[in-house]
Amino acid sequence: MSIVPKSQVLKLADLVSYQDGSVVSRQITKAEAGNVTLFAFDAGQELSEHTAPFDALVEILDGEAEISISGMSYALNAGDAIVMPANQPHAVKGTKRFKMLLTMIRA
Repeated sequence: MSIVPKSQVLKLADLVSYQDGSVVSRQITKAEAGNVTLFAFDAGQELSEHTAPFDALVEILDGEAEISISGMSYALNAGDAIVMPANQPHAVKGTKRFKMLLTMIRA
C-alpha cells in the first residue's frame, strides 16, 4: 500500500484496480488526525460487520455497493456518499464491482 505523491491532480478511481475475488486498497494519505483510503471490491466481496471508534465517510466512485449500519441497509451508486457513525456496527458489500473512497477523521 503506497501513499500517492502530494500536489498532483488525482483521478481517484484510476488509482486502484479491480482484482477477481478480492478487495484491494490503497492509502491516499495518512496522518495522526485521520486517513483517506481507496478500495476496489469485486462483486460479492465484503467487509464483515465491525465497529470503528470514529465517524467514517464513504463515497462510491464506481459501481454499486450495499452499506449496512446498525441493521439498516443502504444501496449506494457512483456519486453517492454516506457517513458511518462511530461505534455503530457497519458492513460493506459489493452488489456489483465498486470502488469507494473512505475518509476517517480521528477526532
